[in-house]
Amino acid sequence: MLLQKALLLLPTLSLIAADTISCGADSHCPESAPCCNQYGTCGIGSYCLGGCNPDFSFKEEACMPMPMCKNSTTYFNDSSAFVDQSSYLGDPDDGDWYYTGYVADFDGSSILAMPNQTTGTVLSSTRFIWYGKVAATFKAARSSGVVSAFIFFSNIQDEIDWEFVGSQLETAETNFYYEAVLNYSNVVDVTTTDIHENYHTYEVDWTEETLTWYLDGVSVRTLNKADTWNETTNTYHYPQTPSRIQFSLWPVGSSAGIGTQEWAGTIDWDAEDIKEYGYFYVLLKNASVTCYDPPSYAKKYGSTAYEFDGSGDYQSENVIITDNSTILNDDDSTGLNNTQQSSSSSSSASDSSTISSNSSSSTMLSNSSHTTTKTSTTSKKTTSKTSTSSSTSTSTTSAQTGFFQFAQSTTDSLVGSSKNIAAAVVESGSLLSLVLALVAAFGAF
Repeated sequence: MLLQKALLLLPTLSLIAADTISCGADSHCPESAPCCNQYGTCGIGSYCLGGCNPDFSFKEEACMPMPMCKNSTTYFNDSSAFVDQSSYLGDPDDGDWYYTGYVADFDGSSILAMPNQTTGTVLSSTRFIWYGKVAATFKAARSSGVVSAFIFFSNIQDEIDWEFVGSQLETAETNFYYEAVLNYSNVVDVTTTDIHENYHTYEVDWTEETLTWYLDGVSVRTLNKADTWNETTNTYHYPQTPSRIQFSLWPVGSSAGIGTQEWAGTIDWDAEDIKEYGYFYVLLKNASVTCYDPPSYAKKYGSTAYEFDGSGDYQSENVIITDNSTILNDDDSTGLNNTQQSSSSSSSASDSSTISSNSSSSTMLSNSSHTTTKTSTTSKKTTSKTSTSSSTSTSTTSAQTGFFQFAQSTTDSLVGSSKNIAAAVVESGSLLSLVLALVAAFGAF
């Protein structure tokens, strides 16, 4: 019965569609597929929700309004509460988190898994935060070429990062971006105890004027907006637009950029965790979200959604608050043809919630699991990272890496078919591995 239930939650793996339309600064989406998602691909439906880039889409209005921040605390002990991205249409009342990839439960935490020859997992908040504090407790993944991340990421590609390289288990990396603009001095490394063996609490406190990273309750880095002024663009290169909260796990393969490989190493699909469990993993224990009041200058026409003002500029001053619906009618809808006019969400953005449910422990690494089959062709960005900042608890680094949000499935990741995945994971003996193997085998007949 357990396997039957798990099999219902684990459809066969699907291949990435080869026929895609890319989008970017020099190539906006066509009207037929008007929404540019966070991976640089045009489409409809979910492409128009979180991650929809208004600047690269056919029109800004193609992107749906963004659900407004709500205080919450989540204890990640029941991954069945996560919404499958393939069925998510933008209603934040469906759940606080949605995912693509592989999730399971173990010992009071949720597993974000990356089975053999796959591209990993992304867990995203259904609501956006526009200044606030987020703390999360988790164990990062280990092994060369395995990257874990906890980030804030906006539709216009402002970004605030905690990132973790699986071969550097005593280092946590802080970083930020303004509209995906490359800056060689944005990274600061923080030394800590083993990030895979130990639970640590990572926190970001984001205000209009300062950005502070905390590790286990101790401030390890502060960035002042005043120090980010860019004389070339006459703007502050400071994250300032509503952002989703995302946790992720992704591989760096041999087809990744040289700089990315130098930073994170190249993944070894025969590593210890693959042999023992059939997957690399992050153990996510809890997360709390505290929303701050919007800036005093914010234009308020409602209280449930963030939008840009249609000016074509995407600074903090261009964000407005409305009651327009964040929910798509169906998978074929976009912001250009969605007929809903006002939000149907029954909960106020100022409300708070706590999500918790009991799950039994197991001596196996996973005692329940499920996976999505929806994947995206992604557009890899390779960036160069250095830093001139330092403190007693941090160190500078000079390395190149790829944005997590543009993490592309590598050639060696894609060559493995579902049969290859099954052959690799069945050796491990874990429940998730067994289920994945059975699913793959079933799909082959």
